[in-house]
Amino acid sequence: MTAPAKPRVGLFATCLVDLFRPSIGFAAVKLLEDAGCVVEVPSQTCCGQPAFNSGDRATAKALALNVMAAFADYDYVVIPSGSCGGMMARHYPELFAGEPDLAAKAKAFADKCHELVSFLTDVLMITSVKARFAGTVTYHDSCSGLRELAISHQPRKLLASIDGLTLTEMAENDVCCGFGGTFAVKYGEISNAIVSKKADNIIASKAPTLLAGDLGCLMNMAGKLSRLGSKVEVRHIAEVLAGMTDTPPIGTSKP
Repeated sequence: MTAPAKPRVGLFATCLVDLFRPSIGFAAVKLLEDAGCVVEVPSQTCCGQPAFNSGDRATAKALALNVMAAFADYDYVVIPSGSCGGMMARHYPELFAGEPDLAAKAKAFADKCHELVSFLTDVLMITSVKARFAGTVTYHDSCSGLRELAISHQPRKLLASIDGLTLTEMAENDVCCGFGGTFAVKYGEISNAIVSKKADNIIASKAPTLLAGDLGCLMNMAGKLSRLGSKVEVRHIAEVLAGMTDTPPIGTSKP
């Protein structure tokens, strides 16, 4: 699909960004506007993923219908999260399988949903950003973004264009951080074991800054790093790409 000359984008901010890290939303808006988009943030609810993952299909479907109605008039729906993006782009059609009219509506909606960085690179064909970040970073590939949306080279392409930034890959950068939404709540001991190994790999990379594209993963890793006494700073990739790093790192204080 070829993007319109001035794409009208609805930003799905996500619950975690709205409640804990609104600076990510502002960074996403800046990136999209710099890329020539008209950006709006309509009133919105949860995408329905927690309910979907917990087997509550009725609630997930109700939330999905709310989201589809709120974003019906936009050319694209852009999400600064592979997790919510995966839910909307991959699982909305699944929710309404067997309901022909709603299934077709959900498929059409899913086709215009994109994770932020992949939208910039794969749809708008952005190859670089005008930003500066003096330092070395390491990047965590979040599970939903990587496995459901094939997001891997896209963030690295844009990070390579940032003046002053050096990317050093951690070991097992594509292995789960242990968050998994409700998984971390239901299986706390397993989640802690997974994030403990992830934290070891982050620290071993010797990068002073950790980046990723999902706030849930970032909060989980930031929490573990903090409890270990690590000084690694944790940020969403959108903040760095937009050159908006004045806010404290994730896990230090509310922006």
